Amino acid sequence: MTLEIKKLSHSDILKHLKTDELEPELRTKTERLVALLEEMEAVLVAYSGGVDSALLLKVVHEVLGPTRGAGCLAISPSIPPREITLAQNHAAAMGVQLLLTHTTEMEREGYVENSPQRCYFCKNTLFTELHEIARREGFRFIVDGFNLDDKGDYRPGMRAAKELEIRSPLAESGFTKKDIRALSKLLGLPTWNKPAAACLSSRIPYGLPVTVEALERIGKAEEFLQDLGFAEVRVRHYNDMARIEVPSAELDRFVEEKTRQAVSSGLHALGYTYVTLDLDGYRSGSLNEVILVKRK
Repeated sequence: MTLEIKKLSHSDILKHLKTDELEPELRTKTERLVALLEEMEAVLVAYSGGVDSALLLKVVHEVLGPTRGAGCLAISPSIPPREITLAQNHAAAMGVQLLLTHTTEMEREGYVENSPQRCYFCKNTLFTELHEIARREGFRFIVDGFNLDDKGDYRPGMRAAKELEIRSPLAESGFTKKDIRALSKLLGLPTWNKPAAACLSSRIPYGLPVTVEALERIGKAEEFLQDLGFAEVRVRHYNDMARIEVPSAELDRFVEEKTRQAVSSGLHALGYTYVTLDLDGYRSGSLNEVILVKRK
C-alpha cells in the first residue's frame, strides 16, 4: 500500500474538527488526540458503526487522509444485518474509507461454549484478523473505540486487545462517552445520538451455548421491537424464554394492551414460548450482574 502525503496542516486539521468551538477541556483532549494520531502515521480502526468507533474513524480520516487511515467492519452472525447496513451507510456519509472482513469466532470452542471469557475469544479472533489486514495494507497501528467510561465495565476482550497491542486513542486522550457524543454532534456525525449497541451474543446468559439459530432469533426479536418504536431494547435469550429490557421511562408504554399483545404475538411467532418484561428496565451488560455478585 502506498501511503499518501498528508495534505492538511496541523492547524487545518483542528479547524476541520472545529476545536475553536469546543469547551476548553474537550478542545485539549481533541488536540491531544490529533497529535497522537499524527504520531501513529498509518492507522486501521476496528469500526463497529457505534458512536465511539465512528468518531475515531472520522478523526483518523481528517488527520491521516483516506489511504493512511481506514476503518474495518467485521461481519459475523452476532451482528444484525440491519446494523451492518447502518454502519456502512454511516461510513459512506462520513466519507471515510471502509474495509470489510468476515470473522470466524463461531469456529472457536471458547466462544461457542459461552463462558464469562467469551468476549476474549471474540476480540482475539477479530484483532488477529485485523493484524493480517493491517500488515497487508501497510497500517502501522490498529486502534479501537475504547474510552475512559469503559474501564469500569467487565470487558475480558480488553485482555485480547492488550495481548495483540491494540491502541485506544480515545482513552489515551482522556475522552469520556459524553465527550465523544459532544464532538460527534458538533461534527454532524450521524452516530452522535445512536443508542449503545453490543453483539447479539451478549444477550445469551453465560453457560448457554452461542448458536447461529439463537443469534438470528435474538436479532429478529430486537428488530421487531425497534420497529414498534423501542430504539433502546435488549432481548435476553433463555432458549424458549425472552426477557425484554426497555428503559424504565418506556415501561408504561410497553404494557399498554395493544403494544403488549403485539410484542407477545410477535415473539411467540419467532419461537419463544415465554415472553417476559424485566421490571428493572434496560441496563447495559445486565447478564454480567451474576458475575459481579459472585465476585463480592
